[in-house]
Amino acid sequence: MSYTILENTIRVTYNKEERWGSLKRLRKSKLRWLVLRRIKLQEKYHLGQLKAKIAKLRTQLLEPPKGSSGAGDGFEVTKFGHGRVALIGFPSVGKSTLLTMLTGTHSESASYEFTTLTCIPGIIHYNDAKIQMLDLPGIIEGASEGKGRGRQVIAVAKSSDLVLMVLDASKSEGHRQILTRELEAVGLRLNKRPPQIYFKKKKTGGISFNSTCTLTHVDEKLCYQILHEYKIHNAEVLFREDATVDDLIDVIEGNRKYMKCVYVYNKIDVIGIDDVDNLARQPNSVVISCNLKLNLDRLLARMWEEMGLVRVYTKPQGQQPDFSEPVVLSTDRGGCTVEDFCNHIHRSLVKELKYVLVWGTSARHYPQHCGLQHHLQDEDVVQIVKKKEKEEGGRGRFKSHSNAPARISDREKKAPLKT
Repeated sequence: MSYTILENTIRVTYNKEERWGSLKRLRKSKLRWLVLRRIKLQEKYHLGQLKAKIAKLRTQLLEPPKGSSGAGDGFEVTKFGHGRVALIGFPSVGKSTLLTMLTGTHSESASYEFTTLTCIPGIIHYNDAKIQMLDLPGIIEGASEGKGRGRQVIAVAKSSDLVLMVLDASKSEGHRQILTRELEAVGLRLNKRPPQIYFKKKKTGGISFNSTCTLTHVDEKLCYQILHEYKIHNAEVLFREDATVDDLIDVIEGNRKYMKCVYVYNKIDVIGIDDVDNLARQPNSVVISCNLKLNLDRLLARMWEEMGLVRVYTKPQGQQPDFSEPVVLSTDRGGCTVEDFCNHIHRSLVKELKYVLVWGTSARHYPQHCGLQHHLQDEDVVQIVKKKEKEEGGRGRFKSHSNAPARISDREKKAPLKT
């Protein structure tokens, strides 16, 4: 009998014996409920402490040994273009074929696994922008531990702006979960934003714990235990959202990277239309077929949308806008404000800027006078107006510059008066 049912029974019972028996059962039930609640709280604290220990040990395992020489051979290539996309997936899912079809760069593909053994770059020309695509070798389960040179592959993926996880539509959904688990094991957080937790270490003062909302997953005692596990005894912690224990551990570690990921299901020509419809309706997913060249244009549009690239065209004073070569900005690479646009052209341009004239979707009227903090949108036209240089000359009391020396000792001495 539950705790609330016993309370209701006592309220409606008028017989003393029945009331006394119900009270006994209520005490036992209440005691059992208190014990279970205490056990759950202890499990919650113990589980949070175990998660912190596991994360700490995993970080130590991923670090290279102190006595080792320089890093080994990796797959890193020079960054080129306005964005970088990495292809990650199991062997023989169609990564090399997709790179060849989108970029024109030949990447060897065959019917056996591990055809690609190194990183092969290619350039996608889309919407007047250049996007670098990297075909990485296939990774297997246990890649985060170094199997199949998985660490080098994931390290290249960390340097990209977008991850395309290529999956075989004819195989089980477990491949997606395995790849996500391997990437999260090395600090990659896919399709997540950084938690709104302020954390700062201090030299003295103990631990200061505050929150601006109601917390359901973490309390002050659990936060203290996790910090003590990392041997942090002086810090300031502020929760701006109802975050979990894993979010707090990620903030304390400080080496997590939050990236956008698009799940690309290839080989949809070998499954039924109902399965294709179910895969296409999943979040952050695109279905394609490299064999029949299906839905590749939708994949390019989704890549452009996820990367957040913004094209800005320049307009010289008194001339027509130049629509041949836009200035491509992105939120992940610098920002999309007028100040970022000026720094992209030249660093000294911000000091000489007076205002800018903007045409496009970000302007309320055409043209709009904007300052440095104005956010630009795709296909805006910008005209830069510089400050006028001060003239050295002047008239009368409005003369701006004096020809006299700056120091008194350098001034020309007059001849003494004759007496």
